[in-house]
Amino acid sequence: MAGHIAIVGAGLVGGGWTIVFARAGEQVRVYDAAPAIRQGFMAVVGQQLDDLKSYDLIDDVAAILARIIVCETLEEAVRGARFVQESVLEEVPVKREISNQIGPLLDPGAIVGSSTSGIPGSAFTEEATNRERFLVTHPVNPPYLVPVVEVVPAPWTARDAVDGALAIMAKVGQSPVLVRREIEGFILNRLQGVLLREAWDLFEAGYASAEDIDNTVSEGLGLRWSFMGPFETIDLNAPGGVADYAARLGPLYHSIQKSRTDPQMWSDGLIGKVDDERREVLPMDGLAGRRSWRDRRLMALAAHKAKQD
Repeated sequence: MAGHIAIVGAGLVGGGWTIVFARAGEQVRVYDAAPAIRQGFMAVVGQQLDDLKSYDLIDDVAAILARIIVCETLEEAVRGARFVQESVLEEVPVKREISNQIGPLLDPGAIVGSSTSGIPGSAFTEEATNRERFLVTHPVNPPYLVPVVEVVPAPWTARDAVDGALAIMAKVGQSPVLVRREIEGFILNRLQGVLLREAWDLFEAGYASAEDIDNTVSEGLGLRWSFMGPFETIDLNAPGGVADYAARLGPLYHSIQKSRTDPQMWSDGLIGKVDDERREVLPMDGLAGRRSWRDRRLMALAAHKAKQD
């Protein structure tokens, strides 16, 4: 199916998706309801592309920028698109409204993916025209550096739309993961949620500082996790593979799980303590700079992995 890629919602996530598609050679049309975001969009993307070029992750910034058009209306962006990536605010009413607006504008066979981090598509696409063309395509931010994308169909999503979304994501260099049916939080945030819950609990009980808990991941678990997942990790960590690991350490993990049987909301007091520790390490006015540092580290890692592959 011919047609361009439409980006609806041009904030941090939508801008990242724009780079993913334009970098892969796609013609991209971008729309955001906020005039200020539309007006400043190309400058923001241009700076991100300059950073990517500095790590030899792209060749020609100007050629990529030339494939991007910022549109003044939703219809201008969506009409004629073969794939629409929606990245508006993570609130059900907002996503429902934009889905209802996008639906009637779709060409036959077009697919709509939502960047929602954990809200099932059925919560906001049920009333949409052409709802069988809608699904979730959840990225990790920024998607042009972290390639995994969770593809999650709603109960009414057509099979060819699922297959098409998986194919498009693979074509533009992402790593699509099919979540076979809807579940709150999908796979990535459910895994992250387990780690976060334990981190909050360990901090609250006074076992370690926030910085030391972070270091346990960044200087320990995260080094392996940058190139392998939990099942491969344990498969390699026992002489006899997964079965051997389970026999050796299964009882320990079961005991740990039983110790966390009453999950609580993160309290204001607990959040305040962690926030105080983080602000001592990184003042509020340093957050933006540290995010840029994070992205540059991801660029260096991406460049390294590309060379190793």
